Amino acid sequence: MSSAFPKFFQQPFRYMRWAAHEKPAIFYSLVIGSCGPPMILIVPPIRRYFGDGPREPIPLTYPVPTSPRKTLKGFED
Repeated sequence: MSSAFPKFFQQPFRYMRWAAHEKPAIFYSLVIGSCGPPMILIVPPIRRYFGDGPREPIPLTYPVPTSPRKTLKGFED
């Protein structure tokens, strides 16, 4: 008795063509999702090549003005 393999392992390109026509949402979500992990290694060197350097740090405090505060009159504040 021989083991039965799924059709994908016998004819992968034909299966992918069938899946792209019959189940496009699943097929293309797998294609786009499989592009993500290699992008972690590919994109940062390309960004550095085009001059995209490190970002400025996010300020942790609000800047306090150094000028004296003007006195308020009435409902102006």
